[in-house]
This record gives sequence, structure tokens and C-alpha cells, in this order.
Amino acid sequence: MRVLKKLFDSNKQWAEQIKRADPEFFAKLSKQQNPEYLWIGCSDSRVPATEIVGMMPGEIFVHRNIANVVVHTDLNCLSVIQYAVDELKIKHIIVCGHYDCGGVKAAMDNREHGLIDNWLRNIKDVYRIHQEEIEAAATREEQINRLCELNVVEQVFNICHTTIVQNAWKSGQPLAVHGWIYSIEDGILKDLNVCIANRDEISRIHRMKW
Repeated sequence: MRVLKKLFDSNKQWAEQIKRADPEFFAKLSKQQNPEYLWIGCSDSRVPATEIVGMMPGEIFVHRNIANVVVHTDLNCLSVIQYAVDELKIKHIIVCGHYDCGGVKAAMDNREHGLIDNWLRNIKDVYRIHQEEIEAAATREEQINRLCELNVVEQVFNICHTTIVQNAWKSGQPLAVHGWIYSIEDGILKDLNVCIANRDEISRIHRMKW
């Protein structure tokens, strides 16, 4: 119970496999990380960031939480964004949700879940903003999945409203924020056709004065 031997054995097999393909991989990786992408995704164990886009360690900087939420009071998430943008100079921030998200479903069921209810309030706010559209969906499953999509879109805007991103644009740093969603049922990503690359694409009330 104290030592998870299966995981250590799997780690050794994985490392050996990588080294057979590229003997210098870990030596090169240990010297620096230079990713072009920041992935903000859900903590769901079925949505591993690097695997579903076929990338290797070192290629994506990752932050995950319940239902891929970006809140202006979450210093953890904001610190990740700030480090990725200011220090790593990433070029793309990807918010990736997934269909049938447990956090989204919990936000919709009006039951008490404990401490997490404070976090789910953020998703309930997205529901409130888009309530008419969501409730127009024919089935409960469609309502849940539409909220999953709209939640991603709202988090894209939340990222763009930060001083971190807007200061990057102000300095001329190339940076785009994307909204994607993933289907666990077939492993396919979907682009939600929301991509913001400058402050002119956000609402005037959220634009910093330059």
C-alpha cells in the first residue's frame, strides 16, 4: 500500500521506450522547457492534455482544474498564465473542456456537493447568462453538452480580460486564446470557433487603456 509498485514499473517501461526512440531525449528535456502552448483543461483523468494531441513532454505547459474554469480570484491559475505568458513566451492558450463533464453536470443538478459548490458557482453563472439557449436544447444530455461548450467560451473571454494577456498584446507579443472541446466517446477534439488574438476582439468594458 505504501509503495505503488505498478506505477514505478510503468514509469521505467515508459522511460526506456522514450530512450530507445531518442537516446538524448531526457538530456535535452532537462536543460530547458520551451513550449508554445498553455493548456487549461479539466482535471478529469480521461482528458490527458499531451496524449490527445499527440505531443511529448516539454511541448505543452498545463493547468487543470474542475471544469476548466478561469476565475479572476484564482491565484493558482493566474500564476500559471502569468508564468506561461511572461516567462515562457507561449504563443497560444488553449481552453479545452469536454462533453459530459462531471463538474458541469454537478452545477446543473441543484444538489449540495460540499466545498466544491463554491467553485461550481462559476459554472452556474455561465448557465444563468445563457439559460434560454441551454434550456432550448431538446434533451438533458444536449443541455449539459451545450453548457460544456459555453463554459469553454466564457473562460476564453475571462483569460482575455486579464491584465496579463492584455499587457502581452500591448507589448506586441503574439498571443492567441482558443476554445476547444473534447469528446471522450471518440477521442476527437472540436474547435468551438472562438479564437481571440487582440484586445479589439473583446468587449470595450474589459479593454485596458493603452
